[in-house]
Amino acid sequence: MEYRPLPREPGVRLSALGFACARLPTLPGDAARVDEDAAARLLHQAVDSGVNYVDTSWSDHRGESEFFLGRALAGGWRGKVRLATKLPVGLVKSEDDWERFLDAQLERLATDHLDFYLLHGLDRDRWELVKRLGGPSALERARADGRVERVGFTLGGSPEEFAEIVLGHDWDLCQVPLNLLDAESQVGRAGLGLASARGVGVVALAPLRGGAIARPPPVVEEAWSGSDRSWPPAEWALRWALSHREVTSALCGTRDATHLQENLRAASDATPFGPAEQERVAEVRQTYRTRRRVPCTSCGACQVCAHQIPVSNVFSLYNDAMFESRTDAAAEYLRAFLELGAGADQCDACGTCLPMCPAGISIPEKLREAHAYLTT
Repeated sequence: MEYRPLPREPGVRLSALGFACARLPTLPGDAARVDEDAAARLLHQAVDSGVNYVDTSWSDHRGESEFFLGRALAGGWRGKVRLATKLPVGLVKSEDDWERFLDAQLERLATDHLDFYLLHGLDRDRWELVKRLGGPSALERARADGRVERVGFTLGGSPEEFAEIVLGHDWDLCQVPLNLLDAESQVGRAGLGLASARGVGVVALAPLRGGAIARPPPVVEEAWSGSDRSWPPAEWALRWALSHREVTSALCGTRDATHLQENLRAASDATPFGPAEQERVAEVRQTYRTRRRVPCTSCGACQVCAHQIPVSNVFSLYNDAMFESRTDAAAEYLRAFLELGAGADQCDACGTCLPMCPAGISIPEKLREAHAYLTT
């Protein structure tokens, strides 16, 4: 395993591969309920293989993930990892909420401190809300009393908003969406350089776009096949994210041991891409760009849906329909979503998901669009 230092704390080295708890193995029939035995085996295997950065959030698996980690890290495992979780800024309504959420999350995770505590999904408006309600002071109080060792944020806004936020506080870490398909709409090299210059570590979020890059349609497989490299698409994606030396760690979720081993292999010797690798990525990116309808990274943040619509799964099917058979996609949508009462037509545009989406997708609008396309 490769380890990379935090810019301002060279003695703190994070594994290049981080273990994300937004996509744990689940029990049959319930995409949110964690299969704790299977998930614990994967987590422990990852830690035994050198992974030391473990990440979750308040809303992962509809709130189950933090409770699971509290149990899975018992018995000495907690001391082997740097633990990160995220405060749900979209749910903060008053100054008292900072303490309320932190205390609840420490209890859920069965720990007396967090190695990293991040404000989730910041954009310009949410950052203004955080400042207005005393969030920066609350973070510093928690850091001073030892409940939180380092503070950070995840980005939910534009590259321009990233610059405002990263310069706006004494951050230790930031998490930014970074994958080879959406590079032009993400923070970019300038943003990564700004974070590094400020001494802020960078964690790449959803480098596999929630696993979508690992399961390419045939036309994309053909685009990948022109390379001399024998890497599978998931390995290409993870290596691409880690080829940016400003990236301290890349977060990947996994549901089985085979994928975990592939990710571990990619994170063991990631190096900057040369011209041939960059050219191959550019060709694959163009192939996707001409067909994809929703810039969803399948990060799982939209799992807060009150109607339990599997939003990212609907978007994945919608995007896949651009590459393959619309008829087949419509049949799958009927079988896997509509007949189970989990179709996009259940969305009432309540807006709960909107502040959680780091890509800034107008989720209700895109759900209506997907439903119309897959049922017409």
